Amino acid sequence: MAVYAIGDVQGCDAELGCLLERIGFDPARDRLWLTGDLVNRGPHSLEVLRRVRGLGDAALMVLGNHDLHLLAMAAGNLKHADLSLQPILHAPDRDELLDWLRHRPLIHHDPSLDMSLIHAGLPPQWDLAQAQACARELEAVLQGDGYRDFLRAMYGNTPARWSPNLSGLDRLRFIANCLTRLRFCTADGTLALKEQGPLGSQPPGILPWFAVPGRRSQGLRIVFGHWSTLGYWTGPNLWAIDSGCVWGGALTALRLDCTPPRPIQLPCPGYARPGSE
Repeated sequence: MAVYAIGDVQGCDAELGCLLERIGFDPARDRLWLTGDLVNRGPHSLEVLRRVRGLGDAALMVLGNHDLHLLAMAAGNLKHADLSLQPILHAPDRDELLDWLRHRPLIHHDPSLDMSLIHAGLPPQWDLAQAQACARELEAVLQGDGYRDFLRAMYGNTPARWSPNLSGLDRLRFIANCLTRLRFCTADGTLALKEQGPLGSQPPGILPWFAVPGRRSQGLRIVFGHWSTLGYWTGPNLWAIDSGCVWGGALTALRLDCTPPRPIQLPCPGYARPGSE
């Protein structure tokens, strides 16, 4: 059995199919992890959702910000509505797909591989146990009857710093922003969500989330996506695998069950122009 992680697909279904063929993925034998952001910007978000859902237990994904954005649009929050998502919202199987999507996790940890999967980042105050507990809080809301209330109030950059005393929508928004949007923060863990460029583009005092001194998750081996301007990148216990497929970069698969994890990349033509993520 092989275990592969694949970076942000963002509606690039043909490229996903080609990459799965290139790595010889067999759902009867192998397992697939996806970093989230299955949808948006690319031309075939509906087909990506159907493909991944159709893999059943062979595929595991964590939710990304674009996946939450789709759920928010479906719940009636039309802020920043995206035309590329309309085919999903008008599909005959839309309810089944959206229900499946909102039941996906926000973090996955596999003790046997000693690997964790997230979409974006972790604030420096969180270790694995805290991250898992916070993810479960938001997952329970997304999977419960009141999920629309959160999705309608999801957007915003505040609160910007973790406190165990956060509560209600503020707490849920902070959790969502870390797990699905975070790239940069300050040394004390204040989120800098407006920063999204490559390493070195940030102003003084702003650090990549994984470079904060004393980060409590330093011992955790983490695979993450979300950061296309970072591209495929590795650091101590870190593998960033959003290599900008939708922007004309590559779609990356990382084989996790070998030492060291081995990348396989598929060059992509690109469907979108670089801009805000």
